[in-house]
Amino acid sequence: MSAALQWIVNAEPPASLGTSRPFDVGQLPSGISQAIWRGTEVGQASQAVVSTGFEALDAQLPGGGWPCNALTECLQPQPSLCEWRLLSPALARLVANNGQILLVGPPKRPHVPGLVKLGIAEKNLVWIVADTPAERLWTTEQLVKANPRGGAILAWLPQARAEQIRRLQVHAQSCDCPVFLFRPEAAQLDASPAPLRVLATLGIDWQLQVHILKRKGALMDGVISIPSIPGTLANVFTPRLMRPSLLLSKTEVSNVHALGRVANQPRLRQLAAH
Repeated sequence: MSAALQWIVNAEPPASLGTSRPFDVGQLPSGISQAIWRGTEVGQASQAVVSTGFEALDAQLPGGGWPCNALTECLQPQPSLCEWRLLSPALARLVANNGQILLVGPPKRPHVPGLVKLGIAEKNLVWIVADTPAERLWTTEQLVKANPRGGAILAWLPQARAEQIRRLQVHAQSCDCPVFLFRPEAAQLDASPAPLRVLATLGIDWQLQVHILKRKGALMDGVISIPSIPGTLANVFTPRLMRPSLLLSKTEVSNVHALGRVANQPRLRQLAAH
């Protein structure tokens, strides 16, 4: 680094000090220019990541997947709506390597036969019953500090405050597995120290609509539509059932789409990036 600074100090100054020109990063040594991150680009993760299993989503996440050593905050209109369909491809990969999926305070009893269909075996699930917000928060913090390797931590913390999430984020920096916090859609109005925040809602024709509210890099406008048919239904569905919107009237399709839409309010998107 000292050599690089000396190179910049000894660089020839511009011919006219009164003329302002943007600095050409290409003039820097290759090792330095490659390490420079531009705010208009998707950031590169400095830690390990786990692929989401969806190419379109990986392409928009720093490092190309769900981060380890950091929190991922998943918002949704209601609990137990999108989380398993969104995370199951990544969780199935972790389970295939004998990872343990640790659940803290899920709002509903995990449906084991359905999870098996998604590639998550019962023996790899650890369900921790925590009824009160304080119990869920304390349990999540202890698990993150314990740093379970090879698995993932999933915690439902709808009432967590910003300072509590910040404490979890500090501990998550030393945790080698992905940590997911599930919170209500309305939480996008609140500032959050989580480096990655996504909003998942239902779309039509078995799609999930994912909006990246916060990431390292430029803000993302619009949503990512990813195909996500529950379980192994794709093997038994007829072509018509794969496109149920074609069987509905225009009014019904509009209503279905409204259930999975993301709010198109620029102010909300700016607040969610805090």
